[in-house]
Amino acid sequence: MPAMMPISASATRLGLLALAVACQLAAAQAPKGASAPAGIYTCTDDKGRRLTSDRPIPDCTHKEQRVLNQDGSLKAVRPPTLTLEERAAKEALERKAAEARAAQADAVRRDRNLMSRYPDQAAHDKARMAALDTVKLAMRASSLRLEALGLDRKPLLDEAEFYAGKPLPIALKSLLDANDAAFAAQRSAMQTQEAELARINRLYDAELAHLKRLWAGAQPGSLPQPAPAPAAASRPAR
Repeated sequence: MPAMMPISASATRLGLLALAVACQLAAAQAPKGASAPAGIYTCTDDKGRRLTSDRPIPDCTHKEQRVLNQDGSLKAVRPPTLTLEERAAKEALERKAAEARAAQADAVRRDRNLMSRYPDQAAHDKARMAALDTVKLAMRASSLRLEALGLDRKPLLDEAEFYAGKPLPIALKSLLDANDAAFAAQRSAMQTQEAELARINRLYDAELAHLKRLWAGAQPGSLPQPAPAPAAASRPAR
């Protein structure tokens, strides 16, 4: 069992010296190969008693213990032994801190890459136009397709006039239905493309505002990160 005793503040120095002498005597009398005490442990227990020992004090495992040299100087501080719940909470905090550091490093990297890719607004405007041009080409293709469908529909409607008040032939009705479906698909595609134009402009607007602050001297990683602007597609959607 470790030697422990409550001591008053006025007798602390004397007690520490006495314990040091006892430790030295124990070390001298110990068999060959026995390890010497690592230091003098001291703490205040839950009852307010000051305890000392030549090894970690069981009554203070949940408290901080000071490890002193034999002359009474501070050698180290032994932190409290954590419970399972405390250890889990500490590990969770450490994981959260690591994730925050990784996110910060990623933000710095993204900002530096952004400034390298767009050294000025002209470069950013050029990238915006390239992304918009891709969608505009798709819209132009949809518009041409609608014109072609309109030309295809005209002779079908002319033929349908001969059957006014009568059921249309199955072949003619199928062609008209297919034309209607194609018209609806192209109109839906154009609505999607118009929404995409607006989305691209919003993203590039946010990215440009972010870049302007970086160009003005804001430190990389110090600003909320904008959503990345879309890269230009290699060909228009059909």
